[in-house]
Amino acid sequence: MPRYLVTGAAGFIGRSLAAALLSRGESVRGVDNFVTGKVHNLAGLEAMEFLEGDLADPAIAARACAGVEIIFHEAALPSVPRSVSDPLSTNIACVDATLQLLLAARAAGVRRVVYAASSSAYGDTPTLPKHEKMLPNPISPYAVAKLTGEYYMRSFARVYGLETVCLRYFNVFGPYQDPTSQYSGVLAVFCRRMLAGESPVIHGDGEQSRDFTFIENTVEGNLLAAHADAQLVSGQVMNLATGERITLNQVVALLRELTGYDGPVHYAEPRTGDIRHSLADISLADKLLGYRPGVNFREGLRRTVEWYRTLRD
Repeated sequence: MPRYLVTGAAGFIGRSLAAALLSRGESVRGVDNFVTGKVHNLAGLEAMEFLEGDLADPAIAARACAGVEIIFHEAALPSVPRSVSDPLSTNIACVDATLQLLLAARAAGVRRVVYAASSSAYGDTPTLPKHEKMLPNPISPYAVAKLTGEYYMRSFARVYGLETVCLRYFNVFGPYQDPTSQYSGVLAVFCRRMLAGESPVIHGDGEQSRDFTFIENTVEGNLLAAHADAQLVSGQVMNLATGERITLNQVVALLRELTGYDGPVHYAEPRTGDIRHSLADISLADKLLGYRPGVNFREGLRRTVEWYRTLRD
């Protein structure tokens, strides 16, 4: 039986986690319903047992959890704009599916669930950096749904003894992030457009800032969370980021260097539900997990641009 389950295994972060586990010789099962995941992301993961289905279906959740020791729960509809236009689908994918997974995990005797939480839980509070003792203030339906998942994780740890760890991601980017969807991460979209000689579009004045986190840092944080001392981490919520922020205007300036793009930048109206600034305090993850980001933003962006460049060759 596989030791690990990765949900959303055909998506950006799930695929990256599965690949890292397989490279270590681990036995892995993946599950995805291909709503946002891509079949081509499974290339190179042939050693992984794969199950196609929706975790909101109790039967699929039960099959996915059978015999598994540790779950990385990455499956979601990860988009603020999408949640604003369709909050019900976001709730089903992020809340209903998470509860079904937890019920199945408890029934199957799973030891630990590591949950992909979201920095969107903090909302647009002015305090920087964001730390875990701050009261949540979610704005978008997506943020509400991801925060609800956190509460379910902590409840199952306290009520049922299922070990859970919630990692609040801050703007993860890197290879395998889909650049083609209207809901894609901004760096993926910028890379694709600027490599193609097309103008990037910034919603707002470009002075909004983000704690962009390269995928390798996110994967490492998850692997640390999977095996940290349960007495220290079970039921905990912690930030997983870089601990530095950069504005979108600065990002575009760096991408001009990396892509050779010398055209204009278009500015559009701010998007509903977006926050102005985001920066993580990552001291708790350092204390509890020994997490320290190994790849800084500029190096991560360089690697990302080179990966997208290979897609064009």
